[in-house]
Amino acid sequence: MRGFFGLVRRNLLMYFKDISAVVFSLLTSIIVFVLYLLFLKGNYVSSIESYAKGLDTFIKDGDIDMLVTGILLVGILGSALITVPYSTIMGIVRDKETGVSDDILVTPLKRRLIAAAYFISAAICSFIMVSFIATVSFILVGIRGNLHMAPGAILATYGIILLGSVSSTSLFMLVVTGFKSSAACNAFFGILSAAAGFVIGAFIPISGFSTTVQTICCLFPASHVTVLLRHSLLNGIVEKINTDIGGVDGGAFASAIKETFTFELPFMGKNLTPWNSAAIACACVVVFSVLCMFVYSKTYKRK
Repeated sequence: MRGFFGLVRRNLLMYFKDISAVVFSLLTSIIVFVLYLLFLKGNYVSSIESYAKGLDTFIKDGDIDMLVTGILLVGILGSALITVPYSTIMGIVRDKETGVSDDILVTPLKRRLIAAAYFISAAICSFIMVSFIATVSFILVGIRGNLHMAPGAILATYGIILLGSVSSTSLFMLVVTGFKSSAACNAFFGILSAAAGFVIGAFIPISGFSTTVQTICCLFPASHVTVLLRHSLLNGIVEKINTDIGGVDGGAFASAIKETFTFELPFMGKNLTPWNSAAIACACVVVFSVLCMFVYSKTYKRK
């Protein structure tokens, strides 16, 4: 096992020593933030205020602002849980292109252990990077206001990030093993970065898509993980606003927010509960991980 852990350590060091890889893995999160400031914040605020007509005396302006900030944070973390895992697992393609994988394959390590080392190191890198984004975001949000998150909800957020890192890494490792060059891998990353925000509903809520597109979005584990993030990050502020309203609207405002911003993924005409989404994400980890070991063993051969 010394060789296995040595390979994991080597992959971790290779990722964090490549500053450009670290920066590009965060690029989508930065883009989402800029788009929010320039275009999306006003639209979200107007949309939420339309649901709050007649309830202005009950809802504080600061709470609306924090709710929109929470929606932004979900979009940033959700997008990061697609782009960061992909960028961390790209090292497997670089090793193949430079011939390093040939050197690794002649070691006594079995190919499934080599594949597992790539997978585990990429998942660890992803978890560290996205957790860093979450921690910085929590600090900045705490300076501006209060999302009314209980300590348990904060811990749950990091647990969800771990689930998202592992599930996305397992999926993208399956994808990148089919690439033979970094150029092709980077080209796909560009497409992925552009689509990530739409797949998880960061730019446009999934509830605004057609039934077919909603079903397609449900096929990606990151969409399910993002729904879980909405619950951990937004439930506190939504319930706080609902409490301030005091039942005057019969809970209509909270229900409208949860429906509009997709607190439950619509799949083939039915809404999936958070537990359903968590189970699907966990199932993806198991299925994709097994497939990764098999595909790597067949694709990467000793010379």
